[in-house]
Amino acid sequence: MSSNQIGKFFTVTSFGESHGQVIGVVIDGCPAGLPLDEADLQPDLNRRKPGQGVHTTARRETDRAEIWSGVFGGRTTGAPLCLVVHNQDADAASYETLEHLLRPGHADYPARIKYGGYADYRGGGRFSGRITAGWVMAGAVAKKLLATIGVEISAYTVAIGGVEASLPNCGEGSGPLSNPVFCPDPVAAEQMMQAIGEAIQAGDSLGGVIELMAVGVPLGWGDPVGDGLDGALARAFFAIPAVKGVEFGAGFGAARLRGSENNDPYVIQNGQIRPLTNQAGGTLGGLASGLPVVARIAFKPTPSIARAQRTVDLQAMAETTLRIEGRHDPCVVPRAVVVVEALAAIVLGDFALRAGAIPKVMVR
Repeated sequence: MSSNQIGKFFTVTSFGESHGQVIGVVIDGCPAGLPLDEADLQPDLNRRKPGQGVHTTARRETDRAEIWSGVFGGRTTGAPLCLVVHNQDADAASYETLEHLLRPGHADYPARIKYGGYADYRGGGRFSGRITAGWVMAGAVAKKLLATIGVEISAYTVAIGGVEASLPNCGEGSGPLSNPVFCPDPVAAEQMMQAIGEAIQAGDSLGGVIELMAVGVPLGWGDPVGDGLDGALARAFFAIPAVKGVEFGAGFGAARLRGSENNDPYVIQNGQIRPLTNQAGGTLGGLASGLPVVARIAFKPTPSIARAQRTVDLQAMAETTLRIEGRHDPCVVPRAVVVVEALAAIVLGDFALRAGAIPKVMVR
């Protein structure tokens, strides 16, 4: 499997760079007969597109979805789907002075060494968050597939900077979100927006945490030991630039608990056996436990900041300082919420097909 691919039965291959002509994905293995057009992709693309307020980058991309193959008569054909958006507001001018300067926190130097200096450095190239537009389109397709079997996915912001939301108990969901940071706690949402504004004034940036919940995942999904459900999800989340940590259920907090506190006791409810609590986050031994899959994904602060940073000029082989100009998100978390949903949907869609829960040809 290519390093640019996710999935085995529902395989998504990502392509494109920040300042190239297009960003896109090729989906192989999507069942035939799924109703699909560009309008199905657009709502999620609109949630992540740039230029939607002071808390996001000023880069303005229309991100209008195009389906180049795999659909005929309004339904998928079973052939590979090619989904793209065009890069229409790329501005390479601000990167002309950065060709030989290593941007702290970016992949510039490792990429330069790995690819012999041929990698496109403009806007981070292949390592840019811009590539997530492709994941979002693929995720929209996967969500449509999962909806046919009752699997629902949602994500929301739980922390930005030092501000943490007050949330329902693990596994209870978040409800509709309309604020700019997609946080279910309206008081915390206001504080988060204020914190982002303060970071902007300081020429700095913030990181944060997104929580993901998938409801209706059938008991037993997963392929241990090397391809367990939580492992596959974690691998997918790390395909999002800026992700630095993933945990499920109690996560790292479980290290501070006793077994009697961390275990999920079994009970019988309405004739069904189920765990009473969800400390495990919906997975046990790499298999779905039957409860909601709950994960939290940590994002680092945006490395492109206006403050002076120490770096090296490769051409002069001398130390220098760098202030990064251009258009950058002061915090990537709000726009990443839908990306987290998309990657989870891709993985769960793949496992659904592996389990035979979704047919290869949809029933009319």
